[in-house]
Amino acid sequence: MWKHKSFILLGTAIVIALVTTVLIVRVLQKKALVKERASIETQPIALAMADLSWGTSLTKDMIKVVPFPKDYVPPGCFSSAEGLAGRVLVYPVKMNEPIFESRLAPQTVQVGGVAALISPKKRAVGVKVDKVIGVSGFIHAGNRVDVLVTLTTVKSSDPVTKIVLENILVLAVGPDVEKKGKEPTPVDVITLEVTPVEAEKLALSASEGKIQLALRNFNDTEDAFTRGMTIPTLLASYSGGSVERKTVATSRTTKGLKTSSSPSVTAPSSARYSGMVVELVKGTKLEKVTF
Repeated sequence: MWKHKSFILLGTAIVIALVTTVLIVRVLQKKALVKERASIETQPIALAMADLSWGTSLTKDMIKVVPFPKDYVPPGCFSSAEGLAGRVLVYPVKMNEPIFESRLAPQTVQVGGVAALISPKKRAVGVKVDKVIGVSGFIHAGNRVDVLVTLTTVKSSDPVTKIVLENILVLAVGPDVEKKGKEPTPVDVITLEVTPVEAEKLALSASEGKIQLALRNFNDTEDAFTRGMTIPTLLASYSGGSVERKTVATSRTTKGLKTSSSPSVTAPSSARYSGMVVELVKGTKLEKVTF
């Protein structure tokens, strides 16, 4: 009986000693950490209180100042909110991210919005869009787009579609300079950043034809050079390269052109429009080309 009690008392004493040792070690470690932090020289740094979109005019309630190790302070940041009040962001800033001078518009710009985002020697031009032109609402501020136009030329009554602008920056979608999320957002106007010459092209395309926007990948920056798409070229698609070249070359010298569709004529297996026959009349000679 006494042996069991002595073992219980001994075990309890050991547990109490272990717990006391752990607590003492933690207290000592905490004091050492506090002393180490106190010995590190710090410097105040201005951080964003929340996610801030580009074009935002900063106020003091958008900024917080926290201590930061002086040896690790990144260059170009601010140490107080007073120096940032009234400045305009030209790039978005995330929550708890330092605000750098490189992300701000010049001090002479005190008004936020699209005007603060326009690069030097560039212009902002609005384009009226619908669901088709605006790629079903998946175009957001900061994206890059190509501009296509479909119009009828003076020399030909047939319409032609051509890429007239490439890799154009989207400044704003609707009234907002930034659309958050990946959900489609239907809008009426998209604002593009262009040079003066590009602005002239865009204005003429919008007034004389129908424009279409093509969304680009962020990593795709190469220009694509095309000759444009016409109705004869479109109809000759998937008909074989030799037939297409023969049709285009012969149609320029023909005196008469008659198109008919005959169910009895079997088109090649590669033809997209089966049964289409083009008859080229040269005086008394008749030449047929089947698509």
